[in-house]
Amino acid sequence: MNDLLQFAVDAHGGMDRWRGFKTVIASMSITGGIWELKGRPDVLKDVVVKAWLHEEKVLTHYLDQDRSTVFTPCEIVSKSEQGELLERRADPRASFQGQSLQTPWDDIHVAYFQSEALWTYLTAPFLYTYPGFATEELPPWQENGEIWRPLKVTFPENVTSHTREQVSYFGPDGRLRRHEYTVDILGGATGLNYAEDYRDFEGIMVPTTRRIYPYDTDKRKIADPLLVAIDITQVSFE
Repeated sequence: MNDLLQFAVDAHGGMDRWRGFKTVIASMSITGGIWELKGRPDVLKDVVVKAWLHEEKVLTHYLDQDRSTVFTPCEIVSKSEQGELLERRADPRASFQGQSLQTPWDDIHVAYFQSEALWTYLTAPFLYTYPGFATEELPPWQENGEIWRPLKVTFPENVTSHTREQVSYFGPDGRLRRHEYTVDILGGATGLNYAEDYRDFEGIMVPTTRRIYPYDTDKRKIADPLLVAIDITQVSFE
């Protein structure tokens, strides 16, 4: 583990604390322009997400829709809250092939995109210490009156995320400030994910507000449109 990653992990609660948990459960609202573009403006307005911390698996309860989905990289299963099978899709990533930015999404498309994104968000920076990840500190970055330390992270092929190379920027306190990536299933659309409003949940520091914007060729935020807004109200680790 390089120096910056160690600093970030310690600032978010430390590996010893992290290893003591198996899952995280978070209540949240996810809105923003991407969902309107895809014809699903309120689909994630009231959800509870359970993410496994040491394997890529996410269970989402859509509280106002009487259904839930279970995501793994190779399959998504949708059921009613009474357990009735609604849909099962193997190799869900393949269903994005041939889509344009304006292509509407169905329930499984939504479940895939939000699940692979949230699994990364809810497990970083601890995720970057897992087997197969490669990290490299980049030159300092100045934004919001601070100097941030960027960490380029290369994901292993067996982990599903937005794209294989992403950059996380950490502030002077070691906490994540911004997360930079492109999104393969959106044709390489850009994303700057700003993490704010940290709270301590059982010794783990979690940003409860995230705002995601596109960026320009200089990696600077484009303030309009707001692509995604994530507001977390409660978190518990088990």
